[in-house]
Amino acid sequence: MRLLTRLLPRKTNSNKNDFGHIFILAGSRPYSGAAVLCAAGAMRSGAGLVTLGIPKGLNTALIKIKPMEVMTLPLPETTSGSLSIRAYSKIKDFSRKIDILVIGPGLSRESSTQSLARKIIRKLARPMVIDADGLNALSGHLQYLKDGMVITPHPGEMARLLGTSITEVQRERKTITVNFSRRYKITLVLKGHNTLVGDKKGNLYVNPTGNPGMATAGSGDVLTGMIAAFLAQGLDSFNAAKLAVYVHGLAGDLAAREKTQISLIASDIIDKIPEAIKKCN
Repeated sequence: MRLLTRLLPRKTNSNKNDFGHIFILAGSRPYSGAAVLCAAGAMRSGAGLVTLGIPKGLNTALIKIKPMEVMTLPLPETTSGSLSIRAYSKIKDFSRKIDILVIGPGLSRESSTQSLARKIIRKLARPMVIDADGLNALSGHLQYLKDGMVITPHPGEMARLLGTSITEVQRERKTITVNFSRRYKITLVLKGHNTLVGDKKGNLYVNPTGNPGMATAGSGDVLTGMIAAFLAQGLDSFNAAKLAVYVHGLAGDLAAREKTQISLIASDIIDKIPEAIKKCN
């Protein structure tokens, strides 16, 4: 994809700050892997710095399994091991240091956590990628969406946002993508076969890469990290999303050839990101 020519090659005197600092608010006691996969997807896609904002009780365990390049920021947690509304002040302060904010992977639907997600989306003025439980927090609160945000629902999450059925979302995928993104002035990534990307101007991209083997736990978390990484490197939200879904799908295709679709897991996609980028260059 030609969009990569905007990112490659890098200037000789580049430093990590040139490629963005991504702050990922993710993870809870049952879903710690989502945070790690999202962070790894971001790092493999060229982000300069990645910090995981996680419930403090997960910090010791995640330090052992996360990519060593990823930093962590332990935050106040609920009794169920998810981020607490009490974390807002620390998140607000830290957000002044970062370029892109990601919220949602593995966050949980615990009430305090959902309140935190809504407060962050409503109040923090940072470019955002919102996924998973970040999207669930927006159900019934679409007025909090702001110009330039990227949201990445699968059909079930899109149905919840719209108050409709998955069947209806799948039947009207293109129309829904165009109308929703224009109405709320955001970039919408509607995941699935031939993932769609729409923007506030009514542009629509239909992605040709990817395969059914990618319908596996964590695949969407990887994509979220990739979108954030391309945003952090200077692409606008529509082009960052287009490039990410294309490279993500191509990495999945390369992984499926080696592992088969049946055996494909999300970390296989991460492993193939460098090869996919080479093929796009």
